[in-house]
Amino acid sequence: MSTTPPASRRWLALWLIALAQFMVIMDTSIIGVALPKMQADLGFTPENLSWVFNAYVVVFGGLLLLGGRLSDLLGARRVFSLGWIILGIGSLAAGLAGNVAVELAGRAAQGVGAALIAPSALTLLMMLFGANPKELMKAFAVYGAAAPAGGTAGVFLGGVITEYASWPWVFYINLPIAVLAVAAAPALLPGSAGTRGSIDWLGAATATLGLGGLVFAIVRAPEVGWASAQTWGVLIAAAALLAVFFTVQAKRREPLMPLAIFRAANLGAANLAQALLGAAWIPMWFFLNLYLQQVLGYSAFPSGAALLPMTALIMIGMVVISPRLTAKFGPKAMIVTGLVLLAAGLGWLSLIRPDGTFAADVLPASLVAALGMSLAFIPSLQMAISSAAPEQGGLASGIVNTSYQIGSALGLAAVTAIAVPLGANELGDPVALTDGYSAAFIAAAAVALAAAVVAVATVRRSRVEVATAA
Repeated sequence: MSTTPPASRRWLALWLIALAQFMVIMDTSIIGVALPKMQADLGFTPENLSWVFNAYVVVFGGLLLLGGRLSDLLGARRVFSLGWIILGIGSLAAGLAGNVAVELAGRAAQGVGAALIAPSALTLLMMLFGANPKELMKAFAVYGAAAPAGGTAGVFLGGVITEYASWPWVFYINLPIAVLAVAAAPALLPGSAGTRGSIDWLGAATATLGLGGLVFAIVRAPEVGWASAQTWGVLIAAAALLAVFFTVQAKRREPLMPLAIFRAANLGAANLAQALLGAAWIPMWFFLNLYLQQVLGYSAFPSGAALLPMTALIMIGMVVISPRLTAKFGPKAMIVTGLVLLAAGLGWLSLIRPDGTFAADVLPASLVAALGMSLAFIPSLQMAISSAAPEQGGLASGIVNTSYQIGSALGLAAVTAIAVPLGANELGDPVALTDGYSAAFIAAAAVALAAAVVAVATVRRSRVEVATAA
């Protein structure tokens, strides 16, 4: 039994859902410009600074499947509101933090809230628009644009806040939005009683700890050594935890992630595309922001403003360009084209110079990368959600969000592991820093290019492509 708001409110509800996606992704990037000041105030080392990002993303990605399951069991609107409450509490803790441990705990709590918000938001979108394919495509365009736009806009907002207020306000900005979302949800979003079933807590724990261990080992490897006992010990423990996770999923009557869902055509391929897309895109904005501040000497506000052209192009690309081209050429063509363009933009960024300029070294390459992202994201997201059965909407939403977030975390960890030994931690040395950042862009470009090859080999024509081509 569900209660759906009047049709006149559906599009207003969509903007609340898109705002949720914008905010949970913005929280991955808004800390980017603030990182140097957070590092100085809280005592982060250069090697461990990425954990301000990873503490959020690993918990976010690791618990997304649980969030999707809870959305199906308890009702998407209830889980959506609960997520905002937890996100607000975590944001307050992160802003008030006076040391590294409290900061990372606050970021982890934000990740828990985001893991409840993201899959429930997608489930609510499907409840509102799933019956009409044309409206669903429009809704996905708005929703899809909110994700990368939130990531890029977060850098700009982080710059404004860090420059004119102080870094804790990059977390406090969530508080009024959380209050607004919780207050508006009952009037705008459809309610449902949920379904009966059990919760796979062991699956949630082993997935989160296993993925977290994997990221931790990769991040720490450049500092302690790839051949060290610590690196291999953590890697083996992470692999064992993930093996337990998949064993539990195969044997449990009501698993967190029924493996049979991957029998759906293109679901696995679309999720792989989302994972590799995140693995290429997130390292780009992370290291591009550091290049702007630590090599070109931009302060917080100009550094954030420098990425506004990317935000504008992503919004236009996802709302206007991508849906039209996908309808004409099909999802596979757009996924592959977008990934190739992203790889090209990243390759162009690798040509950055120690004495470079924004106009020559950053702007044109970043726009090519942004166009690629906007073309690939929407069709791969829609394919991942639409490939599953309607009753598995929450699960499919959790899986695709997990794919993107964990791909982002692992991609950033791997690219950081490559960039740090090549100079990315040599603060005060523009030449060495540029060499390290250039290596990061090359590595991210390789990921995007590999993703394009994988998409060519794995994505097949499906009912989603037939529907969009009709």
